Amino acid sequence: MAGLRREEVAMAAAISVDYYTRMEQGRVSAVSAEILDALAGVLRLDEEETRHLHRIAGVTPRSGPRQLTDRDQKQTVRSTLRSMLDSLMGHPALVMGRAMTVLAWNRAAAALLGDFGNRAPADRNIAKMTFLDHSSRGLYADWDECARENAGYLRLEAGRYPGDPLLTSVIGELAVKSPEFRTMWADHRVRDKTSGTKNFHHPIVGDLRLSYEALRVVDNPRQALVVYSAEPGSTSADALRLLLDWTSDSPHNTVSS
Repeated sequence: MAGLRREEVAMAAAISVDYYTRMEQGRVSAVSAEILDALAGVLRLDEEETRHLHRIAGVTPRSGPRQLTDRDQKQTVRSTLRSMLDSLMGHPALVMGRAMTVLAWNRAAAALLGDFGNRAPADRNIAKMTFLDHSSRGLYADWDECARENAGYLRLEAGRYPGDPLLTSVIGELAVKSPEFRTMWADHRVRDKTSGTKNFHHPIVGDLRLSYEALRVVDNPRQALVVYSAEPGSTSADALRLLLDWTSDSPHNTVSS
């Protein structure tokens, strides 16, 4: 795709930059059909172009795109992962699934980000909340950076899973309803959610600076446990503790269907 750097293509296809570079230089002896399909999705190749890519790589094309399993469709969160959420009482934590859908969350996450239980299941979505909920512009101190990160992550997912109807639906809704999303989507940037720092301006306790880690579920990589934490002894830690005390009667843990 025009505008994508080598590093962005490699990231979107979930391969290393070194491996992609060696592929370009013809220094890879064998490439899997899955990797070629991922690259074709990232580069927006049509069916004939994808077949040509397989031919020049000497690989027999697969019969069709990867189909979503029942497990993918239901986005089931297993009980052990929910138990982990319960145990992280002092840390806002949630399970994020396909297309940035929030599948489960703990009380601390509801206190920080808003009660997901008050939203329809289709609206329990980080990207939708960021772009379509006006309150997010006050909550995220660096709203523009958070929004670009979310748009980049959806583009990364679109490259990996071009046939996912939920992902297509979320991207389509954002493109129709959010001019900012349309602009950021046109940047063609890709971003993964791994770790980082976010600045919040919470309406109850004011400013917080929290680090986050996104921990992928090994046997279901489209799910990630996202955990926020404050530096011990910091003003953010004090503010987070005050927030949790203030909202102690809010819902504990909820899982969407």
